[in-house]
Amino acid sequence: MNAEPIHFWNLSAGYGLLVLPFAILLWTKTPVLGKITVSIVRMTIQLLFVGLYLQVVFKLNNPWLNGLWVLVMIVVADVSILHGAGLSFRQLALPLLIALLVGLTIPLVYFVGVILHGSDLLEARFVIPIGGMILGNCLRANIIGVRKYYQSIRQGQKAFFQQLAEGATLAEATRPCLRLALQEALAPTIAMMATVGLVSLPGMMTGVILGGSDPSVAVMYQIAIMIAIFTGTSITILLAIVLSRKAAFDSYGLLKRRIFR
Repeated sequence: MNAEPIHFWNLSAGYGLLVLPFAILLWTKTPVLGKITVSIVRMTIQLLFVGLYLQVVFKLNNPWLNGLWVLVMIVVADVSILHGAGLSFRQLALPLLIALLVGLTIPLVYFVGVILHGSDLLEARFVIPIGGMILGNCLRANIIGVRKYYQSIRQGQKAFFQQLAEGATLAEATRPCLRLALQEALAPTIAMMATVGLVSLPGMMTGVILGGSDPSVAVMYQIAIMIAIFTGTSITILLAIVLSRKAAFDSYGLLKRRIFR
C-alpha cells in the first residue's frame, strides 16, 4: 500500500489556508508578510526541484551520487547555521562543516548499518531521508547553540576576562557558556522527546503510517530516529563550538570581533 497521492489542483487549493495567517499578520500589522511570502515561494520551488531530482537519484541509486547529495545538504546547512547565528562565513565555515560531517555520519551509519540490520549504507531510500531528518534538526539546534555560546561570551566579557586573568584556560573560562549553549540548543529536542506521541505524531512515524505500515512498525522507526537526532545534535553542537574556538579567539584568549557579521 502506498500513500494516497495529492493531485496538483488539490495541492493548489491547499494554499488557500494561507489566507488565515496572512489575515492575522495584516490585522496585527506584523511586518513579516514579505519575508513569509518569499519563504513560501522558495519552499515550493525548492521542494519541487528536490522532488524531481530525487526521482532520478532513487531510480539510479548510485552510491557516489547519493553521497554527493548528502554533502550538498551538509554545505547548505553549514551556510544556513552561520547566517542564522549572525557569524562570519570566512572564519567559521570550515570548523562547522567538520562538526556537521562528523555529527551526521556517526548516527546515520549506526542507524542504517546497525538498527536497519546491515542495509546498504549509501542506499538512496535510507541515507537521504534519514540523513535529512538528522541534519535538519542539527541545523536548528546549532543556530541556537552556536549563537548563544558566542553571544554569552560577548555579553559577559567582564567575568570572562577575570577568569582569564586568574589563570583559567580558554576552555575553563568558556565552560559556563558551553553549558548554557548546550542546554538551550538541546531544549527543543528534549521537549519533543518528552511529548512525542502525546502531543503530536512526528514526521518519521507519520510517513511510515501513510506508507501503509503497521503503527507498531512506525513507532519503532520513530524511536530510532529520535535517538539518532538527539545523538547527532549533541555531537554537532559540541564539535561546532570546540572546533570553532581556534578561529574565534586570538592568542591572548580574546574573542575576535570579525567573527560576527
